[in-house]
Amino acid sequence: MDMIRFAHPEWAILFLLIPLFILVFFLAGLLRRKAIKRFAREETFRYLSPLFSMNRRRIRFILLMCVLSMLVLAAMNPQTGSRMEEATLEGVDIIVALDVSRSMLAEDMSPNRLERAKLAVNRLVDQLDNDRFGLVVFAGTAHTQIPLTTDIRAAKMLMRPLNTESIPVQGTAIEAAIDRSLASFPEGDTANKTIILVSDGESHEDNPVEAARRAKSKGITIHTVGVGSRDGAPVPHFVNGERSGYLRDDDGHTVISRYDEETLRQIADITGGVFRHGGETGMGLSEILDTIRQMEAETYETFIFTEYESRYHYLVALALCLLLIELLLSDRKNKWLRTIPWLNDGTEPENKQ
Repeated sequence: MDMIRFAHPEWAILFLLIPLFILVFFLAGLLRRKAIKRFAREETFRYLSPLFSMNRRRIRFILLMCVLSMLVLAAMNPQTGSRMEEATLEGVDIIVALDVSRSMLAEDMSPNRLERAKLAVNRLVDQLDNDRFGLVVFAGTAHTQIPLTTDIRAAKMLMRPLNTESIPVQGTAIEAAIDRSLASFPEGDTANKTIILVSDGESHEDNPVEAARRAKSKGITIHTVGVGSRDGAPVPHFVNGERSGYLRDDDGHTVISRYDEETLRQIADITGGVFRHGGETGMGLSEILDTIRQMEAETYETFIFTEYESRYHYLVALALCLLLIELLLSDRKNKWLRTIPWLNDGTEPENKQ
């Protein structure tokens, strides 16, 4: 089955014009009916204007909206993958384990830790070539958000809606995140597989150091990025989507979240990875990627669409056909179309000789 994609999806915003035109058409119809009532009764108006058809006006409007839809779709340039081949690529497998716990809402980084981390990961994804990328998100538990893939566009789309509600169980279970990342790799040689852990490091639920040792035993390197400032920051509290102060502990004191540099450094050191403090622009992910590039690339096979063909011309042709029909279909009745009921409304007065 051919894959369909749009070369210019940003033009979809023009679909917002359709409800606007529908509203204008509806209001214009109300004003027209009021004007007719002031002029004459409905029966009198039908007698005086026997060739006028409101149904045709509606049908012409519907045709114009269809023309607009076809032209917007054409501007988006739909393309189909005309041929899919099994390609042989060389690259490394990278799993990013991203912390989405509530502490990542701390605003010691602008706008907050989580949004800055997502931006940095997006930039990392843009730099990938034939490498496979996967994403594990974690808080109190962990799950695979994006399995290993070479489809960078899909990966970025799936990252966009991530927030602190993506994991219902709160906390920072780094051990679970590492174990979930290890399970996300396919079986086989581990020389080309690596994990990038992006977190503030505040793990209170489990033992991330033991997980790091398990990763080392499997030959998998973990690079770590510490998100946040060393001084820490309070964590905003939200109720029904509305901000209502900051998180407080059982004693009523404001909770200050500080990133745990020692734990993150220890995880990286155990597995032979590198640690970067995420305070700078890009969070050091570019430097980590340079280190990853020195790994041995693996040859793997994947199915990809090798040719895409634009199909916008079919939509343009259909739009022109509909526009021609609309131009030929006037608001006035005529003897050629009189036999089509849905093109005529009302009762035509009998012609008197």
